Amino acid sequence: MRRVCLTLPTDRACAATIRAVAEEAAYGARRFGVEVCLLILDSSGDQVLAEHREVVDALAPAPGVVVHHLDEAGQRRFLREVIARSGVAAPERVLDLMLPARASYGACTNRAFLIAEALGCASVHRRDSDSRYQYLDGEPVFPLQHELAHLGRRADEVAGLVSRSRLDPAYAQRPVALVGGSFVGEMSVDVAEIRRLDPGIYREVVGLSVPAGYPEIWRGNLIEESFRGAGTTPFTGDLTTLTRVAPTRVDMCNIGFDREVYARVPLPPATDTIGSDYFLIHLVHDARLPGVLHNRHIVNFHTGERRSDSGFLAYQLRLAKFLLSTPYFDAVYARMREAGDALLDAAGHVRADAVAESVRDSALLERTDNAERLDVLDRSYRKLGGRYAMAADLFAARRDQLLAEARTDMAEFAFLIDVWEPLTRAGAVAGAAHAR
Repeated sequence: MRRVCLTLPTDRACAATIRAVAEEAAYGARRFGVEVCLLILDSSGDQVLAEHREVVDALAPAPGVVVHHLDEAGQRRFLREVIARSGVAAPERVLDLMLPARASYGACTNRAFLIAEALGCASVHRRDSDSRYQYLDGEPVFPLQHELAHLGRRADEVAGLVSRSRLDPAYAQRPVALVGGSFVGEMSVDVAEIRRLDPGIYREVVGLSVPAGYPEIWRGNLIEESFRGAGTTPFTGDLTTLTRVAPTRVDMCNIGFDREVYARVPLPPATDTIGSDYFLIHLVHDARLPGVLHNRHIVNFHTGERRSDSGFLAYQLRLAKFLLSTPYFDAVYARMREAGDALLDAAGHVRADAVAESVRDSALLERTDNAERLDVLDRSYRKLGGRYAMAADLFAARRDQLLAEARTDMAEFAFLIDVWEPLTRAGAVAGAAHAR
């Protein structure tokens, strides 16, 4: 039986989301006759963790659904076993990258990838704790419908199942590597207040996320569309497109990857950096692997914690680190776009060595403009005043650290790519050993 992993990483209270994702898991198992491993990776504090355990224990059993709820202690035990089996160098360094002390969007998903390998899954499907499903005629609209229908199948087989195809026929023999949608509701990045307070400052800050050299008219459009997902239009019916999925059209709360991608290349493990988990979407696109874009968009919302003073400062720090990482990632993405088919080997598999080389080279780039980026943030946030001035103080106090981490994060990512395939192989072996 085909086995898939539907994962929900969380570090905050999300009882309603756990119940909703469990319902999606049951739907997937029932609709497609697969076994769905519902994997909840829980980094919450003790009280919230206990609440989540009660929620999980109260879930109604569903045929074909196996629930795995792992706290950080359980995740660490699994990682130590796999790292030891893999025989990779610097095991403690690897453990720190896989389960860092600080929040990491990429690392939590990498743990899901590795556990999915141990569970024998063919694909990983990610949801987020600050999202909900849309409804149509009283029924939830589950993205798993399209993810399970298309992932891993050859593009020429999928072409007859989707609403439309915009894929170059040259790639028709390649399997669908990614299926994704976006979100509706609140912006994925909490910058709406900046836009309300000062549209000019908003354009300057968000403009830091746009690659250098874009024509001004394109630059303006990208700034306008950034972090807005699919807008606010509600779901009324399915629209699916076979294509090379553009990274700007999908969100990591609403995505499924075939294991042929994530078993070869991980996500960047950078800490306190939003957007660090989008790397594989770029890789799939630039390697010219087929994908399916759908409109079963998830509803995004911002939690109360993010709106608190401490949550606000933490999130602004993550935004700043994202903006400092952007020049490095832009250099990698440019290399990958240029490489195109050369990112794949003769069998059509992603070449991890080629990706690692691009990432490693980016860490050697002299990024004098990053100091200027911090200057822009400092000047802009102090103009906004209030909590933004407090964030500017935080950036100033950590200026040297932030600039250094933007570079070292890339070097650490290259290192993790180098050891990733031994880790995934060891994960599979560990899973087989426990299954006996």
